[in-house]
Amino acid sequence: MEMQAVEAARRWLADQGVSQVRDGWVSDEEPDVLLTADQVAHSWAGDVFAEDLDAEDQLRLAFGLLDLLDDYWVTCEIRFANQGTKGPLPADMLWDGYRQRLEADRDVEAVTYSLWVDWFEDQSTSATAFAEVLGEDIDQVVASGSAAQLRRARRVLEGSGPVRWPVKEPTYRTAMRLPALHAALFKGFLASFHDFYGDLEPAVALTLLDRLELPRNTQHLAELRHVLAVGHRNHYRSPGAWDDAVRSCS
Repeated sequence: MEMQAVEAARRWLADQGVSQVRDGWVSDEEPDVLLTADQVAHSWAGDVFAEDLDAEDQLRLAFGLLDLLDDYWVTCEIRFANQGTKGPLPADMLWDGYRQRLEADRDVEAVTYSLWVDWFEDQSTSATAFAEVLGEDIDQVVASGSAAQLRRARRVLEGSGPVRWPVKEPTYRTAMRLPALHAALFKGFLASFHDFYGDLEPAVALTLLDRLELPRNTQHLAELRHVLAVGHRNHYRSPGAWDDAVRSCS
């Protein structure tokens, strides 16, 4: 299905006069100018949502373009369309598209970055996005998740720093039942402290952190325990706290 979407996106770009060459992309208007995937995304991705197609087909085409270009800007255009005058986009298809790509056995940095800085940092979408990509099925993932579902869980947990603590705490607690997710949970705790919009409850987070099965020499574990024990919630609310922890733990 993904390959079909990619080929549909390739054909759509060809209809716009854009084709892939060995080292990038070229347009019919300037065939001697080599374009990057990011330039193609910025110039053409938004046009997908102006096509005379229903919302499902527009979104399917946009996800195909994301897979083809592997560029963050395509996710921006998807989000703009979702929030625009013709939005919202079909929610089931939108979030299924994110889940599928989070499960892919390849690098999906454009998708994880989008989830983190756009959907999770925006408090008007954070709770819904987190629930859709992991919160709603974490019990099933922990009980009998496939390798692909565990990949998705790890990626979501690692980027979950900006999600409000009351939203993610139940998912964190459930994920703790599976040691295979403990390293990703640790990264989630660390991001919850260090991210500009990171959020955690220090006392509860420390209790959960101490239950993780981690190598004793895990980088930054001692410092994170220290700042949580002192009661700090976020690096940016307590700018000197981490440096104090580094000195105390060295």
